[in-house]
Amino acid sequence: MSDKLLKDILVVDFSQFLAGPLATLKLADFGARVIKIERPIVGDLCRNIYLSDVDINGTNTLFHAINRNKESYSANLKDNEELEKVKELIKKADVLVQNFRPNIMKKIGLDYDEVKKLNPKIIYASITGYGVNTQWDKLPGQDLLAQAKSGVMWASGNDEDPPIPFGIAVADQLAGNILLQGILAALVRRGISNVGALVETSLLEALVDFQFEVLTTHLNDPRGVIEKRSKISNAHTYLSAPYGVYKTKDGYIAMAMVDIDFLGETIDCDPLKAMKNRKEWFVKRDEIKEILGMFLIKKPTSFWMEIFEINDIWASEVLDWDMLFKTKYFKELSYIQNLELQDGTKLKTTRSPLSIDKKLITSKVCAPNLGEHNDEIEKEFNL
Repeated sequence: MSDKLLKDILVVDFSQFLAGPLATLKLADFGARVIKIERPIVGDLCRNIYLSDVDINGTNTLFHAINRNKESYSANLKDNEELEKVKELIKKADVLVQNFRPNIMKKIGLDYDEVKKLNPKIIYASITGYGVNTQWDKLPGQDLLAQAKSGVMWASGNDEDPPIPFGIAVADQLAGNILLQGILAALVRRGISNVGALVETSLLEALVDFQFEVLTTHLNDPRGVIEKRSKISNAHTYLSAPYGVYKTKDGYIAMAMVDIDFLGETIDCDPLKAMKNRKEWFVKRDEIKEILGMFLIKKPTSFWMEIFEINDIWASEVLDWDMLFKTKYFKELSYIQNLELQDGTKLKTTRSPLSIDKKLITSKVCAPNLGEHNDEIEKEFNL
């Protein structure tokens, strides 16, 4: 089965919120068995931290979406008897995932050095905010705060705008996917050499990696300056006009790389027709963007998109979520799936973005109730 690539892989998941659970969600999508270790009564704090005021049966919609296909084992890790049960489970695990602040797992006695004694072949995967034994390692590892320290906020918006954060938890999601890459690579190595691994990343490292394209350019720029954002229609600090987003009469159009003089001929704009010097396309990008913006706003999006598509100009109408969902393309993807909660309630969420052997990876299994699987896990693993 395409969705059982990791069948028989057991993951013990101590992670909370978004970054760690995202990595284990992907493992579960691939068929791994993921057992969440949660505190009694409270559980994963994500259960009750709401996105706006939307919940399903008293639980955060994010928790349902990111913890589908997982089991919940509730244990008080400060209680020696319950801790020993968890250690017995770890002995049988292939992967352990945690995203606590540095030294929390060490205080519990479940840091890598101790866990390796229990299970030498385990893949121990960890996400922190800013790494271990660093100047910032005690700071809160929260997505917005990591964005603030990473420099990424200066890549969006126009030159005179304040720093602009991403409107989604980009640090958490990047770090979760990067950790997943490390886990999968370590599992491959273990399959070859029978050796375990310690896999680590952080929110800040994920965001720096996210910027490797522009950072490489900056690091090798002999001027030693940080490139400024465009004053208008900025979309990339290192790309010339027309790269950016422009208002039309009834919406917006995003435009990527295109020769300015060719663009001028296509839309019959005399000032742009005269821009034949490629070097000017960057040096005079604000001037060019202003001319283009004043031109595009005169007609509706559909008018321009018809011209751009006929002439193979790289442009796209800018869609919001509802507009995207209504497109034939999105319907063809079959990207929305329904989870079935314990009481029969349906929860709409997205599926895995992968297909394997032409088969989509989907699931109807919802997130678990807190401690839902304690009895069966203790019986199965003789805890």
